[in-house]
Amino acid sequence: MIEAEQSPGPTGVPKGLGDDVFEHGPDPENPGWRLWNLKDETLFNGAVMGKLITSIDADGKARLRMFPERKHENLQGIIHGAVTLALIDISMFTTMHTIGSGNAGPSVTLELSTQFVGAGDPTRVLDAVNEIVRETGKLVFIRGQVMQDDDIVASYSGIVRKMRARAPADTAAS
Repeated sequence: MIEAEQSPGPTGVPKGLGDDVFEHGPDPENPGWRLWNLKDETLFNGAVMGKLITSIDADGKARLRMFPERKHENLQGIIHGAVTLALIDISMFTTMHTIGSGNAGPSVTLELSTQFVGAGDPTRVLDAVNEIVRETGKLVFIRGQVMQDDDIVASYSGIVRKMRARAPADTAAS
């Protein structure tokens, strides 16, 4: 589990981000971007979403990019809305780590309000571009857009609650 007291390092990646769980070093295929992948590819992020990379834009916004594949399409040949929602959800935690306090785990999504305004083209990369509206000790308010170049696919806002790590269950108790 990720430590609750993390602060961003000089690259925007939190110190001690669970190297045993995450792969978050520089992406050699995309200079200026960092990997954002779970090492266990059988979990949702890897099994469903595929390769994810992140960067911080010049205006300070956090960006999470995915590379759509055939498995991400719906029957109309566009990116399935559930894939877009998953990208948004993952991006909120990436945002907390890269431009927020760095305290994104353990955390849960409390609310996500999304407006789909365009179709996602499966032949183009899909980016979730976020800003933090406000961060408190327990909550982070985030808003953003899913973009393909200058085309908007969705707009959204969400709230993430930072949780305290649960203590291990006492197996000796009866």
